[in-house]
Amino acid sequence: MRTFETWMEQYGESHQNPTNQIIHKIMVPLIMWTILGLMWEIPTPTFMHDYAFLNWSTLFGVGCMIFYLTLNFKMFVGMIFMIVPMYLSIYYLAQMPEVSLWKLMLIVFVIAWIFQFVGHKIEGKKPSFLDDLAFLLIGPLWVLRSFYKVFGINV
Repeated sequence: MRTFETWMEQYGESHQNPTNQIIHKIMVPLIMWTILGLMWEIPTPTFMHDYAFLNWSTLFGVGCMIFYLTLNFKMFVGMIFMIVPMYLSIYYLAQMPEVSLWKLMLIVFVIAWIFQFVGHKIEGKKPSFLDDLAFLLIGPLWVLRSFYKVFGINV
């Protein structure tokens, strides 16, 4: 099993260009938000209907958080502060009848991925997830780590 530091080093190899880094720091959280939002829209079994947050999105999020906990506790805590607002915004958007949540999420998802691929074109390297899909879960940690560095938190 790779360590947190190994994941960060491997992810960082294809994210050296400053423009690509800026693109990723904006688009990776948006992609995570849209994935959670799209999963929110997947129909659930009847027994899950009585609980507002019991859905495929939450189950996926819990799985991600377990993975993050196994890698690094400080990152796990930071991801709580990243994911909870995402869930709250998705919940409130889902309550608005004038908002088509899945359409909004799909549009933002596609736009964010276009930017991601533009960033990698600028970088001159392919996205990490093409070698290992687990890097899709590492991207948010990489963004959070850069945020931590701004505040002098060493991880």
